[in-house]
Amino acid sequence: MKSKILVVDDEKLIVKGIKFSLEQEGWEVDAAYDGQEALDLARSKEYDVILLDVMLPIFDGLEVCRQIRQTSNVPIIMLTAKGEDMDKIMGLEYGADDYVTKPFNILELKARIKAILRRVAQSDQKQTKKMIEVEGLRLEINSRRVFINDEEINLTAKEFDMLALLANSPGKVYSRDKLLDTIWGYDYPGDVRTVDVHVRRLREKIEPNPGQPEYIHTKWGVGYYFKD
Repeated sequence: MKSKILVVDDEKLIVKGIKFSLEQEGWEVDAAYDGQEALDLARSKEYDVILLDVMLPIFDGLEVCRQIRQTSNVPIIMLTAKGEDMDKIMGLEYGADDYVTKPFNILELKARIKAILRRVAQSDQKQTKKMIEVEGLRLEINSRRVFINDEEINLTAKEFDMLALLANSPGKVYSRDKLLDTIWGYDYPGDVRTVDVHVRRLREKIEPNPGQPEYIHTKWGVGYYFKD
């Protein structure tokens, strides 16, 4: 079954080039040129990956990302012409899984997409448990669903992968570098703040009190671990 990708950018020549290159990989590609069109497509169709530019008409990419995250955990790669760290971190704060800074190499972009598709496809196969239940928290591995006291919590693909990895090995401490390598699955150009952002967002979603986490704990100077 072909992977379906949505490319969102207001620069039509860029979209045309990306679309052509991705279709050469055998993927199905839709295009949107403003924030509203992107939201309409994301709500009416199912995609395996969304490439989302930050600077868009009507709604910017961060707002589009935020609204998509209210109903979907589809992997989102932000495309930004700005190289400042704050723009990248803001994209992650709004629920993006990854980012690529323009101008980018199309081979690198395709490698990022393949890595995400591979991670999603393999995560279910690699899990040793089909369900994890710990004091009100339930992970259904095959369906990639998470519940807190029977209320479903919407996680991004990376957030789910991180939670499942930690929860499968309670008490085992993972360094930030190890989490970057394992969850992102390639030579990620970001730094450990990427992990910290995702952990903070994950705690905000699953912890009764994120300031005093019950599930995901910090081993100061080392990394993170799931309660033993």
